[in-house]
Amino acid sequence: MGTFGSRQISRFDIYEIVIPISTKIMRTTINKIKTLTFSILYLVTVIGCNQKNRDKEAVNDTQRVTSQNVLSSVIDAINSEINNGDYGLIDRFMIIQNDELLADFKYEQDYETIVQKYDTTNHQYNFNSTVWHPYYKQTNLHTLQSVTKSITSILFGIALDLNKDYNVSNKAMPLLAGYDTDFLDKRKQNISIEDLLTMRSGLQWNEETDHNDTTNDCFRLESSDNWIKYVLSKPMDTIPGTRFVYNGGGTVLLGKIIRTITDKRIDLWAEEKLFEPLGITDYYWKETPDGEIDTEGGLYLKAEDLAKIGLLFLNKGKWNDKQIVSENWVNTATSPLIKDVKPEWKPDMGYGYQWWIPKYTKDGKSSIYAGNGYGGQYLMIAPEYNLIIVFNGWNINDEPEKSTWSVLQDRIIPILQNK
Repeated sequence: MGTFGSRQISRFDIYEIVIPISTKIMRTTINKIKTLTFSILYLVTVIGCNQKNRDKEAVNDTQRVTSQNVLSSVIDAINSEINNGDYGLIDRFMIIQNDELLADFKYEQDYETIVQKYDTTNHQYNFNSTVWHPYYKQTNLHTLQSVTKSITSILFGIALDLNKDYNVSNKAMPLLAGYDTDFLDKRKQNISIEDLLTMRSGLQWNEETDHNDTTNDCFRLESSDNWIKYVLSKPMDTIPGTRFVYNGGGTVLLGKIIRTITDKRIDLWAEEKLFEPLGITDYYWKETPDGEIDTEGGLYLKAEDLAKIGLLFLNKGKWNDKQIVSENWVNTATSPLIKDVKPEWKPDMGYGYQWWIPKYTKDGKSSIYAGNGYGGQYLMIAPEYNLIIVFNGWNINDEPEKSTWSVLQDRIIPILQNK
């Protein structure tokens, strides 16, 4: 079960920059980059009345052309490596800078053949079922997995912006309407909204093993009949707010709390407050057996629409001159509120409100922030360079030689720094 938006689709207006190269690959012509007219971000063109304005405009145009020229070779190299299989199974690769589409590559994989040696039972949480993954039922809607958490964070920010009686310091348990929250361990009563947003609930949780490991709490959560009860049944193992432990169950609680605050299930809240304003008219969101929405990994979007989320954040929460989510929320959510959260994975990795911060300055300014989803779903944003990268992939059974997670930090930004 789930929720499916299927009204007339509003698309990117890319005007012929995507051309077929073969029956399997579509790519963007790099040397004929044209301005996106996303129904999103408007481009303000100042027609100068004096030479000073014209000079400034000329400098900006020169910087953009230089950036495009510098990146074209590395973009082509990455595309070639993807085609060679270095990055495993990649479905989409997009780069947008200064509101212009620099690259858009779509790759078709024969998933029906690839998954034949695995269990392909038709179930929404069987990741080898091609009915559900990586695309939803043969549409262009791609699973986002844990990038869903980042979008849930946006929706939480909107809920708090519009309901000033609530804030991140509020205790979570009183907001879980309809559930028994009278726990013997009073530490559980002290879990705040911010503790859930920053993965510091103090709940005992194991999500570090393979997803198909039956001891993995995410596996057990997705196999349960009542997700919220499952999360609330977990014992405490530390004081809330003191230790980072990756926990999708906490995001499930956040989805329920949004319903308490707004009196709307999160999919309906998203449709009204985020998707409709951004022109996102086609989506799918998994529904749990107890009638809630899977906020930890159940959202499907087109890559173009995921890019809109990135553009919204680059523009500090504003869309077509309308503030969708407050600038304060955008800044806080994408700041390294917790540092060095995954030392075994990458030194100095930061975490905000359901956003990863792979690179930040000594004074805590985010150089890169990202939504990160299982199988290779990445929305990566570099504010200093006004740049967004979107990757969709489905590397769940085999480890590729290279990871697309490192492309922005290791391949793109060094080029821009040295141009």
